[in-house]
Amino acid sequence: MTFAPYACHPEDSRGRLYHESYSTFRSPYQRDRDRIIHSSAFRRLKHKTQVFVEHEGDYYRTRLTHTVEVAQVARTIAGVLGLNTDLAEAVALAHDLGHTPFGHTGEDAMERLMAPYGGFDHNAQALRIVTRLEKHYADFDGLNLTWETLEGIAKHNGPVEAPYPYALEEVNSAFDLELSTHASAEAQVAAVADDVAYNHHDLHDGLRSGLFTEDDLMEMPLTGPAFREVDRLYPGLEMMRRRHEALRRVFGVMVEDVISIAQARLEAAQPKSVSEIRGMGTTIIRFSKPLYQELKAIKAFLFERMYRAPSVMAERAKVTRVVEDLFPLFLNDPSLLPPEWRRDVERAENEVQLARVVCDYVAGMTDRFALQEHARIFGADPG
Repeated sequence: MTFAPYACHPEDSRGRLYHESYSTFRSPYQRDRDRIIHSSAFRRLKHKTQVFVEHEGDYYRTRLTHTVEVAQVARTIAGVLGLNTDLAEAVALAHDLGHTPFGHTGEDAMERLMAPYGGFDHNAQALRIVTRLEKHYADFDGLNLTWETLEGIAKHNGPVEAPYPYALEEVNSAFDLELSTHASAEAQVAAVADDVAYNHHDLHDGLRSGLFTEDDLMEMPLTGPAFREVDRLYPGLEMMRRRHEALRRVFGVMVEDVISIAQARLEAAQPKSVSEIRGMGTTIIRFSKPLYQELKAIKAFLFERMYRAPSVMAERAKVTRVVEDLFPLFLNDPSLLPPEWRRDVERAENEVQLARVVCDYVAGMTDRFALQEHARIFGADPG
């Protein structure tokens, strides 16, 4: 495969924290991708949710379906730009591994609960998972991913300023991720692919839930023109087909905008290496300013009509209580943790380290398991 000069070339990888021989049939980033897919944390994404709790309907996106969509978008954009599609895909597949059960609701609860013990950050937790918590290999804890994939997980949203979150500090001290610089273009692609995917599927899921209608979207930038084009080309089209045709046009506009802006910015900057990408002081992969403003309007609409809808807020309150009940229970009585967690408990030298072990356990739960454990232990509906 021919890569652009500013791409991450697999033969130039900075390697892994623990040395491994080079695979004869997979590049380092393909190997990273495969390890992420085969990890326990990746499988658990199947029953972790975005907005709607896992049991509310089979058609709503989960963290797993969202992650697959992000990876698909990332591969598409990276391929057009001459970037390393395997690295972009690996970062995309790993980007949500650190999320708690119950989407951002669970994350908000965990942030409050862990505030006295060093905090909680889903990107840092993803690093902790891939460097410590996955325990399948004989020679090391974690997945022993390449420097470039770890960098992408840590910095896909931009440089990180000190003081660093817990796991990021630990990983960076052992394997300097150059946190003050931007990430590779591949990691930047994974970040914008995340925006493309959730903007698209939250509109789909919101419509399916009945929290808003197509008529509401007709009044919005980006979505309104898409629906009008479909109505012009296919007058009288059945509702579900009309919805799909309009939202796939929205999806296409976002992807094409990112590619067009990236091509123009790369042409103007003429970077000769990935190091130049990292040192540019700004992101090279982004939406255009006009589209970014339109997406801000859509996000504001979704925030009001979907993320803060009364029915969603009621469910959020219920699942927040699940996390708020389970965390202190295990912290006060670690013997309630499963046997495979006892060694980590025994190694904890203080309350902060013990809280981190409990956080690892609770944050790793799926929606389904957290609800089942709460019902088993407390015997009552948290609502």
